[in-house]
Amino acid sequence: MAIQLVRYTNTKSNLPLRVARGHFATSHSHINYYIDCTMTKHRLSEARIAAKELAGAFSHSTIIDTILCLDGTEVVGACMADELTNAKFSNMNSHRTIYVCTPEHTTGSQLIFRDNTAPMIVGKHVLILAASVTTGYTAQAAVEAVRYYRGLPTGICAIFSNMDTCEGFPVISIYKPTNVLDDYMNVSSHDCPLCKAGVKIDALINSHGISSF
Repeated sequence: MAIQLVRYTNTKSNLPLRVARGHFATSHSHINYYIDCTMTKHRLSEARIAAKELAGAFSHSTIIDTILCLDGTEVVGACMADELTNAKFSNMNSHRTIYVCTPEHTTGSQLIFRDNTAPMIVGKHVLILAASVTTGYTAQAAVEAVRYYRGLPTGICAIFSNMDTCEGFPVISIYKPTNVLDDYMNVSSHDCPLCKAGVKIDALINSHGISSF
């Protein structure tokens, strides 16, 4: 099956959002829209637009020493760090800079940091950046990992989110379902109305992308 993407554009930032409607399965849930953030994560021009909009929510109110990038958002994270630094953003890093790092995932889906990257977390104010926050499982795991390594989580942001809060933090995002996808659905496999109606799954989805059947 060829997944057909439809493009929406945020009128504020002019950042495109590419989505496909169907029946998709993640490791945690079933959803009726695939949110494709590939170009925003890997195309510098789009990453800069996303970074500028997301950084605006933190540039005057939050101390950030480290941006922890989930879902392959390192390019957006680097652009955010540059945006916040250029704005003379206040932080407690003695080098007056911002670390950009990504966690390692164990086979049990735990997030860990090696001895060489842990110092970017320990005692640091850490902003968590994701491509999307839908179930909240990955963002929650990131918050827990930061706290385990004695870091200080300061916020959660994403390109797309259907959650207003996660782990007590507001989820700052560029797109929400109410912007473009009024019928967006994210449910457990046991409660999926598409499964109950006999609709076959079109594709499997994870942070790396999509694999259609």
